[in-house]
Amino acid sequence: MESTAKPAGGRRGERKKAVSKSVKAGLQFPVGRIARFLKKGRYAQRYGAGAPIYLAAVLEYLAAEVLELAGNAARDNKKNRINPRHLLLAVRNDEELGKLLQGVTIASGGVLPNINPVLLPKRTSASSESDKVSKPKSPKKA
Repeated sequence: MESTAKPAGGRRGERKKAVSKSVKAGLQFPVGRIARFLKKGRYAQRYGAGAPIYLAAVLEYLAAEVLELAGNAARDNKKNRINPRHLLLAVRNDEELGKLLQGVTIASGGVLPNINPVLLPKRTSASSESDKVSKPKSPKKA
């Protein structure tokens, strides 16, 4: 009788180190946690194995996009930290993110700087005359 055969019932020997679904998918966002929330939320009776991975990837992309734009806004304001104002400027100045977060209010974000041209002071007559003198009129084409 040889004792090289594995004993029946139960595992023996070294266990493999656990590898998370996020690592397998190459993501930073937690795939397992998103899967748990999908189940717990009862959004559907069943969902595929790829659904939480896809959702985690989309959320990670959106977070990276917003953080990059907000970081640029912070750098433009000579700050090292991103604050709500920088988030608001990043979101509202980007066309697609602005459309996505159209009805969202960002607390302590303020508003975009905007002055209606009607409210700006009118140009003085002296400056407008000097513009007329400095710019020769083009000859009329026959």
